[in-house]
Amino acid sequence: MEESGDDSVSEYSGYSEDYWIDWFLGCKGNEFFCDIDPDFITDRFNLTGLNAEVDRIQQAIDVITDNFDMSPDMSDEERMHIERAAYHLYGLVHARYILTSRGLHKMQEKYKNCDFGRCPRVYCHSNPLLPIGLDDLPRHSTVKLYCARCEDIYNPKSARHQYIDGAYFGTSFPGMFFQVHPHLIPKRTTARFVPKIFGFKVHQNAKLARWQDGKRIEQENRIRAARKDKEDGKEEVAN
Repeated sequence: MEESGDDSVSEYSGYSEDYWIDWFLGCKGNEFFCDIDPDFITDRFNLTGLNAEVDRIQQAIDVITDNFDMSPDMSDEERMHIERAAYHLYGLVHARYILTSRGLHKMQEKYKNCDFGRCPRVYCHSNPLLPIGLDDLPRHSTVKLYCARCEDIYNPKSARHQYIDGAYFGTSFPGMFFQVHPHLIPKRTTARFVPKIFGFKVHQNAKLARWQDGKRIEQENRIRAARKDKEDGKEEVAN
Protein backbone atom coordinates (compact mmCIF):
# COMPACT_ATOMS: atom_id res chain seq x y z
CA MET A 1 0.00 0.00 0.00
CA GLU A 2 1.25 3.48 -0.83
CA GLU A 3 2.04 5.37 2.35
CA SER A 4 -0.96 7.54 2.99
CA GLY A 5 0.73 10.40 4.78
CA ASP A 6 3.37 11.39 2.24
CA ASP A 7 1.23 13.35 -0.22
CA SER A 8 -0.73 15.05 2.53
CA VAL A 9 2.25 15.99 4.66
CA SER A 10 3.97 17.70 1.74
CA GLU A 11 1.24 20.33 1.65
CA TYR A 12 1.22 20.70 5.44
CA SER A 13 4.70 22.19 5.63
CA GLY A 14 4.73 25.74 6.82
CA TYR A 15 1.30 25.73 8.47
CA SER A 16 0.46 28.91 10.33
CA GLU A 17 -2.76 28.10 12.18
CA ASP A 18 -2.91 28.63 15.94
CA TYR A 19 -3.93 25.02 16.58
CA TRP A 20 -2.40 22.07 14.73
CA ILE A 21 -5.53 19.90 14.95
CA ASP A 22 -7.76 22.64 13.49
CA TRP A 23 -5.27 23.17 10.70
CA PHE A 24 -4.94 19.42 10.06
CA LEU A 25 -8.70 18.92 9.82
CA GLY A 26 -8.97 21.86 7.45
CA CYS A 27 -6.59 20.32 4.92
CA LYS A 28 -8.15 18.79 1.81
CA GLY A 29 -8.35 15.03 2.10
CA ASN A 30 -8.82 14.95 5.88
CA GLU A 31 -12.60 15.36 5.87
CA PHE A 32 -13.14 11.84 7.25
CA PHE A 33 -11.27 12.61 10.49
CA CYS A 34 -12.86 14.12 13.59
CA ASP A 35 -11.06 16.31 16.11
CA ILE A 36 -9.43 14.40 18.96
CA ASP A 37 -9.44 15.92 22.43
CA PRO A 38 -5.83 16.90 23.30
CA ASP A 39 -6.20 15.24 26.72
CA PHE A 40 -6.82 11.93 24.97
CA ILE A 41 -3.59 12.26 23.01
CA THR A 42 -1.47 13.19 26.02
CA ASP A 43 -2.81 10.28 28.09
CA ARG A 44 -0.05 7.66 27.82
CA PHE A 45 -2.56 4.84 28.28
CA ASN A 46 -4.13 5.72 24.93
CA LEU A 47 -0.73 5.50 23.23
CA THR A 48 0.06 1.97 24.40
CA GLY A 49 1.93 0.04 21.72
CA LEU A 50 2.46 3.01 19.40
CA ASN A 51 6.10 3.66 20.34
CA ALA A 52 7.28 1.00 17.91
CA GLU A 53 5.05 2.30 15.13
CA VAL A 54 5.70 6.05 15.36
CA ASP A 55 9.22 7.40 15.19
CA ARG A 56 9.95 10.38 17.48
CA ILE A 57 6.60 9.91 19.16
CA GLN A 58 7.19 12.56 21.83
CA GLN A 59 7.96 15.20 19.23
CA ALA A 60 4.89 14.09 17.28
CA ILE A 61 2.76 14.51 20.42
CA ASP A 62 4.21 17.97 20.98
CA VAL A 63 3.40 18.97 17.40
CA ILE A 64 -0.21 17.79 17.67
CA THR A 65 -0.73 19.50 21.04
CA ASP A 66 0.99 22.74 19.91
CA ASN A 67 3.91 22.37 22.30
CA PHE A 68 6.65 21.97 19.71
CA ASP A 69 8.62 24.88 18.30
CA MET A 70 10.16 24.29 14.89
CA SER A 71 13.73 25.54 15.16
CA PRO A 72 14.85 27.75 12.25
CA ASP A 73 18.03 25.67 12.16
CA MET A 74 16.04 22.48 11.55
CA SER A 75 16.49 21.04 8.07
CA ASP A 76 13.54 20.63 5.73
CA GLU A 77 14.07 16.87 5.77
CA GLU A 78 13.93 16.70 9.57
CA ARG A 79 10.89 18.97 9.68
CA MET A 80 9.11 16.78 7.14
CA HIS A 81 10.00 13.68 9.14
CA ILE A 82 8.46 15.09 12.33
CA GLU A 83 5.35 16.31 10.52
CA ARG A 84 4.90 12.89 8.93
CA ALA A 85 5.23 11.28 12.36
CA ALA A 86 2.57 13.65 13.73
CA TYR A 87 0.23 12.80 10.85
CA HIS A 88 0.72 9.06 11.38
CA LEU A 89 0.30 9.30 15.15
CA TYR A 90 -2.90 11.32 14.81
CA GLY A 91 -4.31 8.68 12.47
CA LEU A 92 -3.48 5.76 14.75
CA VAL A 93 -4.84 7.51 17.84
CA HIS A 94 -7.91 8.50 15.82
CA ALA A 95 -8.78 4.82 15.30
CA ARG A 96 -8.86 4.39 19.09
CA TYR A 97 -10.60 7.67 19.83
CA ILE A 98 -13.60 7.00 17.56
CA LEU A 99 -14.40 3.90 19.61
CA THR A 100 -14.91 6.02 22.74
CA SER A 101 -18.27 7.56 23.61
CA ARG A 102 -17.00 11.05 22.81
CA GLY A 103 -15.46 9.97 19.52
CA LEU A 104 -18.58 8.05 18.51
CA HIS A 105 -20.70 11.13 19.17
CA LYS A 106 -18.50 13.27 16.92
CA MET A 107 -18.58 10.67 14.16
CA GLN A 108 -22.36 10.45 14.54
CA GLU A 109 -22.64 14.11 13.63
CA LYS A 110 -20.47 13.57 10.58
CA TYR A 111 -22.55 10.53 9.61
CA LYS A 112 -25.78 12.52 9.85
CA ASN A 113 -24.23 15.24 7.69
CA CYS A 114 -23.15 12.60 5.14
CA ASP A 115 -19.55 13.78 5.45
CA PHE A 116 -18.39 10.31 4.41
CA GLY A 117 -20.54 10.22 1.30
CA ARG A 118 -23.58 8.22 0.23
CA CYS A 119 -23.92 4.67 -1.04
CA PRO A 120 -23.59 4.53 -4.84
CA ARG A 121 -25.95 1.55 -5.05
CA VAL A 122 -29.26 2.63 -6.58
CA TYR A 123 -31.47 0.53 -4.28
CA CYS A 124 -29.82 1.94 -1.15
CA HIS A 125 -31.36 5.34 -1.96
CA SER A 126 -28.28 7.41 -1.03
CA ASN A 127 -27.83 5.83 2.40
CA PRO A 128 -24.98 7.51 4.38
CA LEU A 129 -21.66 5.66 4.56
CA LEU A 130 -19.13 5.07 7.32
CA PRO A 131 -15.33 4.75 6.96
CA ILE A 132 -13.81 1.36 7.70
CA GLY A 133 -10.40 -0.25 7.51
CA LEU A 134 -9.88 -3.75 6.15
CA ASP A 135 -6.94 -4.21 8.52
CA ASP A 136 -6.02 -2.77 11.91
CA LEU A 137 -2.34 -2.70 11.01
CA PRO A 138 -1.08 0.39 9.15
CA ARG A 139 0.12 0.29 5.54
CA HIS A 140 -1.90 -2.83 4.71
CA SER A 141 -4.93 -1.30 2.99
CA THR A 142 -6.59 2.02 2.32
CA VAL A 143 -9.83 3.25 3.87
CA LYS A 144 -13.12 1.94 2.47
CA LEU A 145 -16.70 3.07 2.98
CA TYR A 146 -19.34 0.81 4.53
CA CYS A 147 -23.06 0.92 3.80
CA ALA A 148 -25.24 -0.54 6.56
CA ARG A 149 -28.20 -0.92 4.20
CA CYS A 150 -26.65 -3.28 1.66
CA GLU A 151 -23.86 -4.33 4.06
CA ASP A 152 -21.18 -3.87 1.45
CA ILE A 153 -18.07 -1.71 1.15
CA TYR A 154 -16.96 0.74 -1.53
CA ASN A 155 -13.91 2.75 -2.51
CA PRO A 156 -14.07 6.47 -1.69
CA LYS A 157 -15.35 8.53 -4.60
CA SER A 158 -12.79 11.31 -4.25
CA ALA A 159 -9.18 10.63 -5.23
CA ARG A 160 -7.91 12.58 -2.23
CA HIS A 161 -9.48 10.01 0.12
CA GLN A 162 -8.28 6.91 -1.71
CA TYR A 163 -4.82 6.85 -0.12
CA ILE A 164 -5.86 7.31 3.52
CA ASP A 165 -4.65 4.39 5.61
CA GLY A 166 -7.52 2.14 6.66
CA ALA A 167 -5.85 1.63 10.05
CA TYR A 168 -6.75 5.23 10.91
CA PHE A 169 -10.37 4.03 11.27
CA GLY A 170 -9.97 0.33 11.99
CA THR A 171 -12.08 -2.74 11.35
CA SER A 172 -14.35 -2.35 14.40
CA PHE A 173 -15.68 1.17 13.94
CA PRO A 174 -18.96 0.56 12.02
CA GLY A 175 -19.87 -2.36 14.29
CA MET A 176 -19.27 -0.29 17.42
CA PHE A 177 -21.05 2.71 15.90
CA PHE A 178 -24.31 0.85 15.31
CA GLN A 179 -23.99 -1.01 18.61
CA VAL A 180 -24.08 2.35 20.40
CA HIS A 181 -26.56 3.98 17.99
CA PRO A 182 -28.99 1.18 17.02
CA HIS A 183 -31.64 3.75 16.05
CA LEU A 184 -29.43 4.70 13.10
CA ILE A 185 -29.41 1.19 11.63
CA PRO A 186 -31.26 1.47 8.30
CA LYS A 187 -33.83 -1.02 7.13
CA ARG A 188 -32.10 -3.74 5.12
CA THR A 189 -32.81 -3.50 1.43
CA THR A 190 -34.45 -6.48 -0.27
CA ALA A 191 -34.65 -4.93 -3.72
CA ARG A 192 -32.42 -6.51 -6.34
CA PHE A 193 -31.93 -5.63 -9.96
CA VAL A 194 -33.54 -8.15 -12.31
CA PRO A 195 -32.17 -8.26 -15.88
CA LYS A 196 -34.84 -8.00 -18.58
CA ILE A 197 -35.00 -8.20 -22.37
CA PHE A 198 -37.78 -6.11 -23.94
CA GLY A 199 -39.55 -6.05 -20.60
CA PHE A 200 -39.33 -9.80 -19.99
CA LYS A 201 -37.24 -11.29 -17.20
CA VAL A 202 -34.26 -13.33 -18.30
CA HIS A 203 -35.11 -17.00 -17.87
CA GLN A 204 -33.34 -18.86 -15.07
CA ASN A 205 -32.08 -21.42 -17.59
CA ALA A 206 -30.31 -18.61 -19.44
CA LYS A 207 -28.58 -17.60 -16.20
CA LEU A 208 -27.54 -21.20 -15.63
CA ALA A 209 -26.23 -21.50 -19.19
CA ARG A 210 -24.13 -18.34 -18.78
CA TRP A 211 -22.73 -19.65 -15.50
CA GLN A 212 -21.90 -23.03 -17.08
CA ASP A 213 -20.20 -21.33 -20.04
CA GLY A 214 -18.13 -19.24 -17.68
CA LYS A 215 -17.05 -22.30 -15.69
CA ARG A 216 -16.20 -24.16 -18.91
CA ILE A 217 -14.00 -21.32 -20.15
CA GLU A 218 -12.34 -21.08 -16.74
CA GLN A 219 -11.59 -24.81 -16.75
CA GLU A 220 -10.21 -24.69 -20.31
CA ASN A 221 -7.89 -21.86 -19.32
CA ARG A 222 -6.62 -23.87 -16.35
CA ILE A 223 -5.95 -26.90 -18.58
CA ARG A 224 -4.06 -24.76 -21.10
CA ALA A 225 -1.97 -23.23 -18.32
CA ALA A 226 -1.18 -26.68 -16.88
CA ARG A 227 -0.13 -28.00 -20.29
CA LYS A 228 2.09 -24.98 -20.87
CA ASP A 229 3.76 -25.43 -17.47
CA LYS A 230 4.34 -29.10 -18.28
CA GLU A 231 5.88 -28.31 -21.68
CA ASP A 232 8.09 -25.61 -20.15
CA GLY A 233 9.26 -28.14 -17.57
CA LYS A 234 10.22 -30.64 -20.27
CA GLU A 235 12.22 -28.00 -22.14
CA GLU A 236 14.16 -27.12 -19.00
CA VAL A 237 15.01 -30.80 -18.42
CA ALA A 238 16.11 -31.21 -22.05
CA ASN A 239 18.41 -28.21 -21.77
